[in-house]
Amino acid sequence: MKNEVLKVVKIGGKLIENETKFSAFLDDFVALDGPKILVHGGGNLATEIAGKLGYKTQMFEGRRITDADSIKVITMVYGGFINKNIVAKLQGLQTNAIGLSGADGMSIVSKKRPVKEVDFGFVGDVEKVNSEFINSLLEQNITPVFSAISCTAEGLLLNTNGDSVAAEIAKAMSSIYKTELYFCFEKKGVLADAKNDDSVIEKIDREKYKELLEEKVISDGMLPKLHNCFQALESGVENIFLGDFRLLKKESVYTKISNQ
Repeated sequence: MKNEVLKVVKIGGKLIENETKFSAFLDDFVALDGPKILVHGGGNLATEIAGKLGYKTQMFEGRRITDADSIKVITMVYGGFINKNIVAKLQGLQTNAIGLSGADGMSIVSKKRPVKEVDFGFVGDVEKVNSEFINSLLEQNITPVFSAISCTAEGLLLNTNGDSVAAEIAKAMSSIYKTELYFCFEKKGVLADAKNDDSVIEKIDREKYKELLEEKVISDGMLPKLHNCFQALESGVENIFLGDFRLLKKESVYTKISNQ
């Protein structure tokens, strides 16, 4: 186990679209000490580009159904424009970065989600993360920037939830480093009242999480994010934080997830 703390940071698509906040976030990301990994989303832009190409975006309970046309757009937008734009901006800030999908170095291997009540199409659930490959980049002082695209063992590209990608990377890397996981999105943290942006719950442990679930305080969009958080804690990730674009500085209010 290395003594350095590895920081795995997921940034949501809405923050990327806000030029001022995104620029401030990148400045803070670059300033982080030690090894770091960035994972990004970009769903809104994919929907916009799909519309311009004449493709209809289908959703089910807030989740994208990724048909044969959609995976083309997602690969172009996530793995192309957004990913390379982030890498270029990091290079401009003197941080040597490399843009990756799960197919690169077979770094994130997934299986296609089975058809149950709905066929999500080309959507993947992560099975394995190639921690040795990722670590080889970190040891060269290269910062990996992952889009939310994974790959099957047979070589099929799959759209994959960005929060899950970040959590699975953090879990895998925790066998090599002390690992922290950060979710930066448009809210200040987990909210007690979805309509009040200042109602941030600053600390959530398992008991509090159970209480929030029973009281149905957590909104549907936050449920899978918190599920990923507690799975990551069980798998060796030391600390998890959720907040807005200022989270990395920890100068504003945010939510910390812990086992205790």
